[in-house]
This record gives sequence, structure tokens and C-alpha cells, in this order.
Amino acid sequence: MSLDDALNKVRSTVPECVAAGFVDMKTGMLLSVKTVDSHPQEVLDLVAAATGELFQGQNVSAIETTFKRLRGVRDDGHHYFQEIIILSDNLLHVFQRCKRNEDMVLVVVCRISANLGMVLTKARGNLEAVEAAV
Repeated sequence: MSLDDALNKVRSTVPECVAAGFVDMKTGMLLSVKTVDSHPQEVLDLVAAATGELFQGQNVSAIETTFKRLRGVRDDGHHYFQEIIILSDNLLHVFQRCKRNEDMVLVVVCRISANLGMVLTKARGNLEAVEAAV
């Protein structure tokens, strides 16, 4: 399955999904996005940059380092933060790290009226297929 097909499947199976994208934090690029509306390229570019800041920003990295030190965990490159959920006025944003390549993130955006539990369940259920498409 291609990445575009996998993201279309996310859009069709996640409740009230208006957009699904895939970000490579290593390169800072939005590899693909499928939306119900068109968006200016500068907005799409900001999604990739914001995703990197959410997962790899200085303060988040410091928190992860501190957790590892306090728990006596060896720094093997694994990250504690696997999912980040942001609720805005009208939308629900879910950012999920991939399991095999933690530099890759699935971004799912739904209407705020969507059931958060169902959004998470369906997004999690699609994560492996999206990762495999890259």
C-alpha cells in the first residue's frame, strides 16, 4: 500500500477526520497529507516544524532525559512521549510516533465533536500500516 493510500484509509476510518499527514522529524518534512480541504503550503510546512518541536523540543528532551536519569534507564534513544493530543477551538489533533522509526509521526486531525477514545483507537489501529507504507 502506498503512503497516500494509507493516509486515505486513516481519513476514512478515523471518526470525523478532516486531515491525516505523515511527518519525518529527521528531515523536518511533511511526507504526505490528505485533507478534506486545501490548505496553503506554508501552513502545511508549519505542521512538520510544529511536530518536531512537540516531540523533540528542548524542554521535552530535557524532561525525557530527566525521567531516564531518575529511573536509572540507559539512554538508548527511545522516547517516553509516544502520543500528543491537542484540543483547539474546533479541532482535535493527534500526533503519534511510529513504533519502528520514532522519527516518523502520524498526524490526525478531527472535528472537536469526535469521540476522543474512538479517534485514538482508530488512529492507533492504522499506525502500523502507515509506517509500513514508507
